[in-house]
Order: sequence, then structure tokens, then C-alpha cells
Amino acid sequence: MGDPKYPRRVWRKPKRPLNYELKMEELKTLGTFGLRTKRELWKAHTELSRVRHQARSLLALRQEIREEKEPILMKSLARIGLVSSDATLDDVLNLNANDLLSRRLQTIVTKKLGFKTPYQARQAVIHGHIMIGERKVDIPSYTVTVEEENNIHFSPESKIPEMLEKTKSKEPVLETPVEETVETAVEETAVEEPIKDESSSTE
Repeated sequence: MGDPKYPRRVWRKPKRPLNYELKMEELKTLGTFGLRTKRELWKAHTELSRVRHQARSLLALRQEIREEKEPILMKSLARIGLVSSDATLDDVLNLNANDLLSRRLQTIVTKKLGFKTPYQARQAVIHGHIMIGERKVDIPSYTVTVEEENNIHFSPESKIPEMLEKTKSKEPVLETPVEETVETAVEETAVEEPIKDESSSTE
């Protein structure tokens, strides 16, 4: 047991961090899920490798021992929504980092509460505007279980829902004049062209 002030590192860097394709893929994932640093992505990869290692070790066991230990792993993964209740170990081996990142509180809040970007949702979570049931959760990387997913809502004193409604109501007002002006401009040009042709023919 080590010093509690210096906990064990829960992430591992990629073996080839300077690979261009890997760097571009990591940056795309960071923008999609609104991650702050690559360390959060590396944590997801490390946790996923741990789960897949457990699945591979279960496949190597005898059938009797496997039937005893496999439901424990599958139940824990189904609890957080990574696999379905009738999934097998092959489904666990097919998981990727995006499946794990999609179960973060930040990602679910973005989809469920109507934020435009995951970075807005992250700021709302950190500042204590999000509640799960009756408790506030200010950790964006919190893994949401299937039971908790339907209990996510804004805190009573939060003013973010009003701000989101105002932005939604303003969006169509800004879009319609642009479309109307484009349509009228096209109609005017279409009307002017035949008039010019008639005048030239009369001359």
C-alpha cells in the first residue's frame, strides 16, 4: 500500500504518442466529447483495457468457473449501460473508448438537457447546476448508471434553462429574414431578365 497523498496512476500513455494519425484521432475525440486534456482520454483507454483483460481471462477459464464469475462482470457493465443484459463476452471485447466516454455525465447532460456543445455542459456540471436525484454532482467524468440517467436535471436555483430557452427562441428569428431576402432576390432577378429581352426585341 502506497502513500494516500500519491495515489497510483490510473492511466497509461499510448506506445507511439507521436503518431500523426493517432494524434488527429485523439484531437477529434477530445472535441467530440469535450474533454479537457488527453489524460481523460487515456484514462478511458486504460479502463477499457482492464475490462477487456478481464473478459479474455474469463474466456480462458474452465466452463464451471466461467459460469460463476462471468455474470459478475456482465452485471457491472450492464449497470453502467456499456452492454445489454443479454450480452456476451464477445460484446465486451468489441467495446471501444467512445462507448465508455458516452456514459460520462458531461456527455449525457449535453444530449439530455439541450446544450449546444459539450463544453457548455462541462461548465454547467463544474459550477453545480446539475443534479442526479437529490444530490449535486460536479464531476464531468462521473460514470452515470442506467438507473440514474432518468434522474438528471437542473438544480432549482439554476438559471441555465431560461438562458437555453431564450437562445432557442432567438434562433428562428435570425434565420427567416436571411432566407426571405435570398428568395426575393432570386425572384427579382428572374423577373428582370425577361423584361430586358422584350425591350431589346422591340428596338
